[in-house]
Amino acid sequence: MSDTTKGRVSRRHVVAAVAATAVAACDQVAQPGAKGAGGPAIVRSKRSLKLVTTWPPNYPGLGSMPLRVAKRVEEATDGDVVIKVYGAGELVPALESFDAVSSGAADMYHGAEYYWQGKSKGYNFFTAVPFGMNAAELNAWIYHMGGQQLWDELSAKFGIKPLLCGNTGVQMGGWFNREINTLDDLKGLKMRMPGLGGEVLSRLGASTVTLPGGEIFQALQSGTIDATEWVGPWNDLAFGFYRVAKYYYWPGFHEPGSGLALGVNMNVWRSLTKSQQAILATACMAEDDFSLAEYNAENARALRTLIEQHGVQFKRFSDEVFRALGKVSADVVRQAGETDALTKRIYESFKASMKDTAKWTTISEEGYAAARHLAEEG
Repeated sequence: MSDTTKGRVSRRHVVAAVAATAVAACDQVAQPGAKGAGGPAIVRSKRSLKLVTTWPPNYPGLGSMPLRVAKRVEEATDGDVVIKVYGAGELVPALESFDAVSSGAADMYHGAEYYWQGKSKGYNFFTAVPFGMNAAELNAWIYHMGGQQLWDELSAKFGIKPLLCGNTGVQMGGWFNREINTLDDLKGLKMRMPGLGGEVLSRLGASTVTLPGGEIFQALQSGTIDATEWVGPWNDLAFGFYRVAKYYYWPGFHEPGSGLALGVNMNVWRSLTKSQQAILATACMAEDDFSLAEYNAENARALRTLIEQHGVQFKRFSDEVFRALGKVSADVVRQAGETDALTKRIYESFKASMKDTAKWTTISEEGYAAARHLAEEG
């Protein structure tokens, strides 16, 4: 082979190598700070992920949580991980989010774990159970008392990595088109209430259904249901329930501190770098704290608006109703906790943790609140 021919072959090899490198780098970006044009370039893989939610698109609070997480992750990774958020119905229906992530049709979901109790009763314990943990107590269990490990074990069965990602705090008892003074007033009541709370009401004579948020107002307006719980004053005001129901009851027995979750497809989770996993987990922890603060601030303002501007009749359930709800709730939660071996371990861990943290809550939070009331009275 002549020198000229060798030169042409060599040039062809160089051109081919450059082209291959360019193609391989289509989804990569050079690390900022590489010195000089001839210096070594460190490349990073860019990821674009799909997150589906159980909330209406751009809904206050609930809908904002996944958007904030996506923003934090994109900023913390310098744009290497971009999460596209789809509201309920934009990619999949609200209550199909879990299956979409489990199958790989979507990469992540944001929702309430008790929506998946058809998969396992154990999921209820990671959102809220009747007369269960408040937000602070739930955090203590998940982060420091074994809850996360049990949650990981449960969700791994479905190919999902779960992360706590939001809390709405103590919820209200709900909106009713008639007063609830005695247990007889619950009989025949058609009410939207998911999870174990709905089972409690069913055993007391009500008829309960699970509806995604976007369908509640129409069902209440048309008379398909007589009552509904949702979240609290802020979100309830946004949905306009005061226009179709007269009575607003407090507090909610069914959700004393509703933890919300980000579920990540396990293959997607494992494909993330350790740094990206840490960033995503930290973004969710930040949202858990930020969202609870947001709900406490917005609920206070919204409740004042509902009462002062819209004339809502804000009522407390009677002691008779609470005692009956408490008795039935204990049976419902215990029976749910005995459905299988793993759920039993979840239930026992939940119950043991609540026994300890509830004692501290009584001494600390409740004790201080009672003292503050006395101080205000003078």
